[in-house]
Amino acid sequence: MRSTARRVCWRMYRPVLSLSCALLAACASVGPDYGGPPPVDVGDGWTLPLANQPASLEPAQWWSALDDPVLDRLMSAALAQNPDLRQAAARIDEARAVRDRVAGERLPAVEARVSANRRRQSENGPLPIGAIPGLDATQSIHDAGFDAAWEADLFGARRRALEGAGARLQVTEAEAQGVRMSIVAEVARTWFTAVGAGRELQAQRAALATLQQTLDLVRLRHAAGDASAADVDAADAQWAAANALLPGLESRQRAAVLGLGVLLGAPPERELALLDAVLAPCKLRALPVGERADVLRRRPDVLAAERRLAASSADIGVATAELFPKLSIGAGGGFQSLETGNWFDASSSRFSILPMVSWRLLDGGRVRAEIRAREAAARQAALAYEQAVLGALGDAERALGAYHGALDTLERRSMARDAARASHGRALARYAAGDIALVELLAAERSGHEAQTMVVRAHTSAALQLVALYKALGGGWEAPAAMPQRSIP
Repeated sequence: MRSTARRVCWRMYRPVLSLSCALLAACASVGPDYGGPPPVDVGDGWTLPLANQPASLEPAQWWSALDDPVLDRLMSAALAQNPDLRQAAARIDEARAVRDRVAGERLPAVEARVSANRRRQSENGPLPIGAIPGLDATQSIHDAGFDAAWEADLFGARRRALEGAGARLQVTEAEAQGVRMSIVAEVARTWFTAVGAGRELQAQRAALATLQQTLDLVRLRHAAGDASAADVDAADAQWAAANALLPGLESRQRAAVLGLGVLLGAPPERELALLDAVLAPCKLRALPVGERADVLRRRPDVLAAERRLAASSADIGVATAELFPKLSIGAGGGFQSLETGNWFDASSSRFSILPMVSWRLLDGGRVRAEIRAREAAARQAALAYEQAVLGALGDAERALGAYHGALDTLERRSMARDAARASHGRALARYAAGDIALVELLAAERSGHEAQTMVVRAHTSAALQLVALYKALGGGWEAPAAMPQRSIP
């Protein structure tokens, strides 16, 4: 009898198992295989002549070449404590968990359970328990076993989903490096602003002292009848105009120092001691920028755009797999008994296996519409990648030109200051010889202070342009080993 039942079950399962085996043998990943980003014309090289560049510089630590120990300390603190960077790290953890969840969906799900159920059935119900000799209406059912379910990835839907999740994790990693790059740039920019405001404040105070001397001298000459009241008013107006600049410079320096505290993930007042420190300017020079195509390998936004394109390509495969059959297999087993004494005997065992093939035949065109939508999204991602590449090149070219222009301006301002200092030296010698009056000496000294102020402003501007340059070049971060380093066509 039992042999006959087994033959009947085999006849029932044989068509399903045969179809299942055929489907398993036909396993393949549908949808396009991602082969990299589309080619983008990036030109032959920089539009500015960059001959005689210094030795290569590690772009991840570009600020170390400026020989500024305070900036090095601020960078280390910001990279360790900045809240935006900690949020970016949390987003990476979230994306990695999503990727792991998608990977787990490819494996069978197994659930184990143990239960003990005490129940009484109605003797007058559909099953006439009262009329069956030896069958008690009150029973204790002991059950221990497992249920397993698995959907075979016949046409690569889950494989493509894992590809997409992995690419999106890399997008999040690239975006986190973009945050790091922005924090580096903001710390450097804020520090250079504080240094520039402090140095300009020193130059302005020196100029104010000279103007005060000039005003005192003109007043003495007016008292002696050698200068008019208009001369006194003019000298007083110059002093007042210079004095009015001090509060703005002081507030600019203080605001920058307070901003540093926040960037370091601390209360704003953390770095207020810098207001009393002697702030030395960093050493600016023409730093190496590498090849033009290196920008595209370093820029986090370009890397993120390329990874989004890879994820969009995988999404097409996920949608396409819905056109094909699905094979799922369920299995269960365990022990069930009315008595605990024979609960785990061989006669109490149970087992079941259920292969099932499903195929969506009619859906009103929803699957094909979803495929078209995913293909359109992939085209958008390809265009976004091209836009990111061209935008990165444009940013780098503009920043490079601005920095070289700022260096040129700084050089010319320095020449003007040197000329003003030489003129002041000659005026000092002439004053000592009695050839000129003190007021003329003070005028030469005032010109020197004004030239120094212009040099400080030019240096600050060049430092800020340097920050913009390395941000445009993708400096300030280092690609992790997991980040794909694809060649740019």
